[in-house]
Amino acid sequence: MTIQLDGNSLSIEQIAQVLYRREEVEIHPQAWRGIAASRTVVEQNVSEGNVIYGVTTGFGKFSDVVIPSSEVEELQLNLIRSHASGIGDPFSETISRAMLLLRANALAKGYSGVRRETLQLLVDCLNEGVHPVIPSQGSLGASGDLAPLAHLALVLIGEGEAVYQGCRMSGREALQAAGLRPIRLKAKEGLALINGTQAMTAVGAVAYIDAIHLAEFADKTAALTLESLQGIVDAFYAEAHEVRPYPEQQEVAKRVLSYVEGSQLTTRQGELRVQDAYSLRCIPQVHGAVWQVLNYVRDKITIEINAATDNPLIFADTGHVISGGNFHGQPIAFAMDFLGIAMSEMANISERRIERLVNPQLNDLPPFLSPEPGLQSGLMITQYAAASLVSENKVLAHPASVDSIPSSANQEDHVSMGTIAARHALQIIDNSRRVLAIEAICAAQAASIRGAQKLAPKTRDLYEQIRSVVPVIDNDRVFSIDIEHMAAFIRDAFKSAEVSLKREV
Repeated sequence: MTIQLDGNSLSIEQIAQVLYRREEVEIHPQAWRGIAASRTVVEQNVSEGNVIYGVTTGFGKFSDVVIPSSEVEELQLNLIRSHASGIGDPFSETISRAMLLLRANALAKGYSGVRRETLQLLVDCLNEGVHPVIPSQGSLGASGDLAPLAHLALVLIGEGEAVYQGCRMSGREALQAAGLRPIRLKAKEGLALINGTQAMTAVGAVAYIDAIHLAEFADKTAALTLESLQGIVDAFYAEAHEVRPYPEQQEVAKRVLSYVEGSQLTTRQGELRVQDAYSLRCIPQVHGAVWQVLNYVRDKITIEINAATDNPLIFADTGHVISGGNFHGQPIAFAMDFLGIAMSEMANISERRIERLVNPQLNDLPPFLSPEPGLQSGLMITQYAAASLVSENKVLAHPASVDSIPSSANQEDHVSMGTIAARHALQIIDNSRRVLAIEAICAAQAASIRGAQKLAPKTRDLYEQIRSVVPVIDNDRVFSIDIEHMAAFIRDAFKSAEVSLKREV
């Protein structure tokens, strides 16, 4: 079913459908009226010679330089070319698609003053799979994601580079191969294409989608570890969590109990020990706090993907053209820093459970889950790898949003660094996915030793999924391959099923 963009109702679930199901999009028929009305306001102001930032003036510190109406088109072309100063490795095609989608939705809101053909080309590039090559570094996260979005806009005018059907080529060649034609920018359109938070928000949306599924997997894997270590289930009973009424904490406790229901491996308080270590006993408290952050991030992304983040904003009903600061990425910068911190903690507690699985001083299993301790090292070094990743995460989790460097001769004197925060959050999630992959491998191996037939039905299902990717370890082998295969399985599993970002208990 085609997803209609109106600038007001795009959901994260729909983003996932467009990114991973290649669902087609179109502009909602009613949105075109607002788009046309805002365009009319722009054209009237240009014809009357009114001074409007970015339309008949220069940009940034050049906002006081008035541009004659005969040069407004050249102004927009120069803007795109000069601002395409991104550096570093390009964003993935998935993020490039997300940027196309989010920019189209923002323009569909009807406050940016673009022409119909400009917005339609954005939609066509998305539907036809013309993915601009967009360098991932170079945005300050205020004044919009200027550099990344300028590289996106280059393709619309037949410049820059794009990937089409797996081949990297010039923007003009990609459009031609897809049966599309470049546009010639008119007044305001260059600025409308690059003034916004769609780079950081695109990365943020992709990171959130990855994080939500990783958090679900973490809850299940923690339950498998709990069984493999003969953990105590009393700490997950509802009454203990009702007296500290965080909903997310309660939900995690309920989920873990449901996962281990019917287990022959879990224990009760006092049977083997009175209390488990925190990495087991405090799963609801720590994972629940991560879910709190995910809910916060979801709220902020949902607002941002349906926001007008352009400057100036065109209000057709009043004729007002207002220069403001909706392009400032502070809300997303905070959300992305918070997401990175939360997912770093998810990996931290997972690494501690890995240690409990492999350390013979902390359990009654074979040292390092080795089939022949001494002759074979078993999973010893996988804990090293996990420790390395969580240490790297601690560096990446340093908040980017606390930094600001003035730009444009101090006209733009406070910036968010939100795109850096989003990129770091995505890297933390990638690292954390590998940590959870290691925990899954170790937990499954411990369950094999204990007797997989004793697992609860739900964790037995998870065990079988792990075993479909990583066979039982009966000899030392190159575990890097197992870790990467398991991480890929975690990343891709939800894409092969119905797209859903709803949690199940």
